[in-house]
Amino acid sequence: MTGSGATERRSRKDAARNREAVLAAADDLFTRCGSPEDVTMADVAAAAGVGKGTIFRAFGDRAGLLRALYEVRLEPIREAVEAGPPPLGPTAAPRDRVPALLDAVLCFKLDNRRLALALEEGGSGSPYRAEHYGRWHGLLQAVLEQIPGLPDSDFTAHALLAATRADLVEHLAGEERVPREKMRAQLADFTARLLACGPPCGAAAGE
Repeated sequence: MTGSGATERRSRKDAARNREAVLAAADDLFTRCGSPEDVTMADVAAAAGVGKGTIFRAFGDRAGLLRALYEVRLEPIREAVEAGPPPLGPTAAPRDRVPALLDAVLCFKLDNRRLALALEEGGSGSPYRAEHYGRWHGLLQAVLEQIPGLPDSDFTAHALLAATRADLVEHLAGEERVPREKMRAQLADFTARLLACGPPCGAAAGE
């Protein structure tokens, strides 16, 4: 039994080590690649020094690997959102927290352009069905509901997140070469104008 337990512990350590090696290799490859599609599972396996089967056992498929890498990079922001100070943390005033959350999403996607694009364009279908999208939408909707007079928090959350889609970020930052700070300022202005749309705006839209 002792030998079996030691073997199991070694196996778990090996699996954890392999997982870290795969994530580190994928992180490096996606950072340096010209296009997300240029990176294959075989490339990641070779860079990590493991077999392709190891990756499939640990992550399921390419989309699973992308999600895992995305979550690792996102962890500092998630911690700030869940327990950090204002303006990202839960004690922030809703009108301050909404633009701070969107700015965090935009900056994350600017810093992780190829990874975010690969994940949103992956074979999982619509990006709106992705788990991370659902979390951001749910959080934004909950904060928007705390703003008096703001109509339709569900749609508003979708509309605001649309401005941070990876394909739009890639287009603006890559093809149009919009500077980072200009993009942040544009998103902040768009958010402020949308949040200023109280009952009169909603009433006019319904006429």
